Amino acid sequence: MDRIAEAEHEDRLGEAQGLSVSLAGAEEKIAHLDAREKRQATPIFPGTPTFDQIVVRTSGTERPSGSSVRAG
Repeated sequence: MDRIAEAEHEDRLGEAQGLSVSLAGAEEKIAHLDAREKRQATPIFPGTPTFDQIVVRTSGTERPSGSSVRAG
């Protein structure tokens, strides 16, 4: 940023603009790398069902039609 200020002070506007573009690109790259690092550090849960979800799924099943239980 000091180089940008120096270039502007000395009326080297093309150099100042080039440095500003480079700075913006570097800041964008750093933000991208930070976001990537954060994503990689976040644990991923595969969606394993809880006990309550399993019970609801199995307790609501019905027997297929035509099948019967015979005593004896």
